[in-house]
Amino acid sequence: TNPAFKEVLSRIESHQDCRNLPMFSFLILPMQRVTRLPLLMDTICQKTPKDSEKYENCKQALKEVSKVRSQVIPVYFQGKMDVFSNLAGLQSDFLALQPFPLVSSSRWLVKRGELTAYVEDTGLFSKRTSKQQVYFFLFNDVLIITKKK
Repeated sequence: TNPAFKEVLSRIESHQDCRNLPMFSFLILPMQRVTRLPLLMDTICQKTPKDSEKYENCKQALKEVSKVRSQVIPVYFQGKMDVFSNLAGLQSDFLALQPFPLVSSSRWLVKRGELTAYVEDTGLFSKRTSKQQVYFFLFNDVLIITKKK
């Protein structure tokens, strides 16, 4: 409610070091990392040979990281955090979309995937149709179509 705070926040968010990201995207980063740690540890455990002594250490680390995650993020908050975590991750992938902020409390990802787009190229004497692979992100309020790198 403080107009001076809003002005300073707006100035900070528009600074080039912040890449026009809203304050929320910086607040969500620690939570995003905590939610991804068990996934990372699980992948490491899957890649570690089961007969190795490191495997037991890995399983113990996965157990501890999962415990920390469950202590940090209450169950009732989990669904909302996953949505924001996914959006924040996508936002960092699409820095070129800059004044378009993906992270929003009223936006969620509905579907994403790869599609084949048929592009019509009309030249002076010819008409040609070509295929192009595109990747799409369908949110509840916007559709983003990109080329996959």
